[in-house]
Amino acid sequence: MPQIECHDLSLGYGSKVVISGLNFEVNKGDYLCIVGENGSGKTTLMKTILGLQAPLGGVIKFGENLTAKDVGYLPQQTDFQKDFPASVWEVVLSGCQGRCGLRPFYNKKEKLTALQAIQKMKIEEISSRCYRELSGGQQQRVLLARALCAAEKIIFLDEPVSGLDPQASEDMYKLINELNQAGTTIIMISHDVDAALKYSNSILKISRPLFYGTTEDYKKQC
Repeated sequence: MPQIECHDLSLGYGSKVVISGLNFEVNKGDYLCIVGENGSGKTTLMKTILGLQAPLGGVIKFGENLTAKDVGYLPQQTDFQKDFPASVWEVVLSGCQGRCGLRPFYNKKEKLTALQAIQKMKIEEISSRCYRELSGGQQQRVLLARALCAAEKIIFLDEPVSGLDPQASEDMYKLINELNQAGTTIIMISHDVDAALKYSNSILKISRPLFYGTTEDYKKQC
């Protein structure tokens, strides 16, 4: 059974429709890349699936025992967020807030989850450093670790290498691919079509006409 199904989806702001007639599904272990021109509605789609805004039409279905709360999210950073005065450990651990309920503290299990996320992202050596002192690539690793703390089943990534140099971008792509190979479903917005074709197994192109299918089928059409 698919983890996420979108049927005849229409998206936009207010009464303005940006996307309509969108149909696709995401299965466990998929690596789906969402591509398209700026302003085509990629981020709008992601926010709608996450429940941050309502669809204008159509249906979004989650698989059994799966809700938007089971999805980790790595949005694009603002300049204000880049200057956040907290330690790496504190930022990553904050991803467990949704697990705490009414408790004003983190328990041992949540701290272990944060530690494991830090290890997966290979940032143990900087875990005590101040977040705002890190490079862009290091900050993205920290935020991905935070997203892993929120949910490991599905990770949404909105332009995760934006602003990074080529080496930091490649390192980030490799880490994301390792997560996918270990069983985490990846849904990534990317302007980097070459990277999308290199790592993903399916492509959703938001344009006219819309395209949804395997990466191999997308390559045949290009």
